[in-house]
Amino acid sequence: MNATSAIRRPPAPPGAVRWIKKNLLSTWYNVLLTLVALIFVFFVSRGVLRWVFFTANWTPITSSLKLFAVGQFPPDQVWRVGTAVLLVSFFFGLSWRVWGGTVGTFALALAVGGAAVAVLPFELSSGVRLWGVANPLLVGVGYLVGRTSLGKPRWAALGWALSFGGTTALLTGVRGVSWLPRVETGLWGGLLLTFLLALVGIVASFPIGVLLALGRRSSLPVLKLFCTLFIEIVRGVPLVTILFMFSVILPLFLPEDVRVDRVLRAMMGMTLFAAAYMAENIRGGLQAIPSGQIEAAKAVGLNGLQTTVLIVLPQALRMVIPAIVGQFIALFMDTTLAVIVGLVELLQIGRAVIQSNPEWLMLDMEVYLFIGAVFWVFTYAMSYASQRLEQTLGVGRR
Repeated sequence: MNATSAIRRPPAPPGAVRWIKKNLLSTWYNVLLTLVALIFVFFVSRGVLRWVFFTANWTPITSSLKLFAVGQFPPDQVWRVGTAVLLVSFFFGLSWRVWGGTVGTFALALAVGGAAVAVLPFELSSGVRLWGVANPLLVGVGYLVGRTSLGKPRWAALGWALSFGGTTALLTGVRGVSWLPRVETGLWGGLLLTFLLALVGIVASFPIGVLLALGRRSSLPVLKLFCTLFIEIVRGVPLVTILFMFSVILPLFLPEDVRVDRVLRAMMGMTLFAAAYMAENIRGGLQAIPSGQIEAAKAVGLNGLQTTVLIVLPQALRMVIPAIVGQFIALFMDTTLAVIVGLVELLQIGRAVIQSNPEWLMLDMEVYLFIGAVFWVFTYAMSYASQRLEQTLGVGRR
């Protein structure tokens, strides 16, 4: 076989040494820039690590972990929050076996996080450390259950739906049940409240946003006008105003014997605010669908509803995944505004901890750095899930 008829294979990817020579040491000024960057990174990293491990005083955080986690939740009922997290760990393990991929990454992260709690060098109760050990165990149990006949997508989805109701019952309690007394939502706080506000806002705003986007493009004048007015009015005012209206003004229009929970009012305000922005993101995806696809769907006999649900909407949502996840991340960070209506979320807990002890007034950097790290973990998780979903669906590729 001569050289012209030989099978040509793509060249092997360059190794680490070749990559460094090509990208970092190719010319004299690249060598100089690489050395300057390494020196800068070395000194900055050394200073940061020295401050984190030797200079910083983390006492306000280590002595107030319960406040940061659940706020004023009754100490004898904190087991409910731990049980809810263990329930989530189990279903993450089950979903890992059923769907794999990104879900498996989150399941492993949850298991590692629980194991880390069990070995933290802080003064923690034996119950907390036992919870940390049980967390990865339940992830493994869920994975093993997923290998049985229950390991099917429909059962996993049903389990997640039922777990939402079970978690709500655990956190709020049930009237008449002595071992599960009511816990007023005014006692919720910290990361628990921040996470619940974001979760409810994200889950509820998405379908409402889809309906508003479809309604704004509807051919029915009344429906189109209502959706347009709602979107433009809500997007034209800040979230603080929406929260204030739901917290203070909404009760004025309700009957005297009707009282809506304060946390629920905040969730409603955040949901509707996020839904208005979500609608515009989705409308941009709907407008990007070529009209030829709609005409082709009609030509093969699909009606308007079938065309929207089967042809237009899936492609539109696929196009705007980055914008949707960006809105979710913004909503998660906007939960700090709940302090306006008297809710003690994670950031407000940090402020209260600093002011609770005069010796901690100068340790605000440590507290705010810890809160920022918590927010970063959750927002990065959403961003990572978005990137993996885009890769799976081939967003940006033809």
